[in-house]
Amino acid sequence: MKKLLTHWNGLLAAVFILFLGITQAALAADPLVDTAWVKANIGKSDVVFVDLQPATGYLRGHIPGAVNSDFGKSGWREERAADKVPDMLPTNLDKLVAHIGSLGIDNNTHVVLVAPGDAYLDMGWATRIYWTFKVLGHDNVSILNGGMNDWAKNKANPMQTGMTKAEPKTFTAHLDKSLIATVEDVKAAKAKGVMLIDSRPEDQYVGINRNPKATENGTLPGAKNLPSGWTTENGGGKFRSTATLKQLYKVAGVPVSGEQITFCNTGHLASIGWFVSSELVGNKKTKLYDGSMVEWTMDKAGPVEQKVKLQ
Repeated sequence: MKKLLTHWNGLLAAVFILFLGITQAALAADPLVDTAWVKANIGKSDVVFVDLQPATGYLRGHIPGAVNSDFGKSGWREERAADKVPDMLPTNLDKLVAHIGSLGIDNNTHVVLVAPGDAYLDMGWATRIYWTFKVLGHDNVSILNGGMNDWAKNKANPMQTGMTKAEPKTFTAHLDKSLIATVEDVKAAKAKGVMLIDSRPEDQYVGINRNPKATENGTLPGAKNLPSGWTTENGGGKFRSTATLKQLYKVAGVPVSGEQITFCNTGHLASIGWFVSSELVGNKKTKLYDGSMVEWTMDKAGPVEQKVKLQ
């Protein structure tokens, strides 16, 4: 009898663990959701759609119930006071955390980010905010693949006009610095031979052109170039399939595993590179260099490789 009870207790424990695993898997947010998923989840109390369109576009039409957050004005990034490096993750997170709470988001909310979806550049607003949520310790976050562009083109999908006001909630940050690469991390990575991935267009990578905020042309020495524009279909708002992305990594000479640091000019395009590498390709050893080439060149952190020097 004792052996039988032991057997049943073990069996029940195994079933409970299996059930718990299935439940957790069901609750885990996929990095990308499609319009069918959105339509099925409109109005659910634990899902908040965050529309990243400029206010004028948002007021003209958005997913019913979606709240609006301006990527450039709502505190997602700021100039670092110490050295004036622009567009950094805020040093003091209090205002950003308060803004997130004002959107009706708490730590149990499934956040779905909705970019305009017109081009890969605005999908970068979503990937940057997605990365920010992950840094804040919030894993229950997704991006609508194709953005509002994909939602609006189907006239059967409902639209709402005007402003949606959310009931404020309390969001608490649990900072995960393992996703952030600092300038010192980049220096150490270079010394160890860690893969550095430049997410900018090729003309900036080789040094023909540069971002006005950077003080030098070129890239980090030894970096590989995998332009973020490659990762979406025709440079638009839809990310390519994982199989296609892996093919593009091979073309760029970038492995799909191992330690990697993505960078660009200010951590915008690099967030696309990070999102694709970490969340779609599945390389969880990827970090994002927030300061990127603007910080590197402004602070004269180290040498710059210029592959093409024009007369």
